[in-house]
Amino acid sequence: MPTVLVVDDAQFVRKRLQKILSEAGFDVLEAGDGQEAVDVYRQYHPDVVLLDITMPKLDGMEALRLIREYDPNARVVMLSALGQQAIILEALRRGARDFIVKPFKPEQVLHALELATRS
Repeated sequence: MPTVLVVDDAQFVRKRLQKILSEAGFDVLEAGDGQEAVDVYRQYHPDVVLLDITMPKLDGMEALRLIREYDPNARVVMLSALGQQAIILEALRRGARDFIVKPFKPEQVLHALELATRS
């Protein structure tokens, strides 16, 4: 199964995603901020990154830029809160494959990952 890097500063979000993904057969890596996400991506080269937009240290947009700079083919799906539509559109312009709005349902996450791993 593909490996997914889950990046969110909220531990409960990471744990919920880890549970959803593990039960669906994915291998899961975790990072709590954008800089850690870039470091983990460079070390493990996961198949897909689920990347929160709003985080301390290095936000999701900057992490997206650095990951795509390192690997232009990186498959990134953004995680966002309601009301971040302008940022989501910018992330899609910068190469994100899709986005998931929090709060999310398990089927939304799995559908976004299916699309990201297919393309």
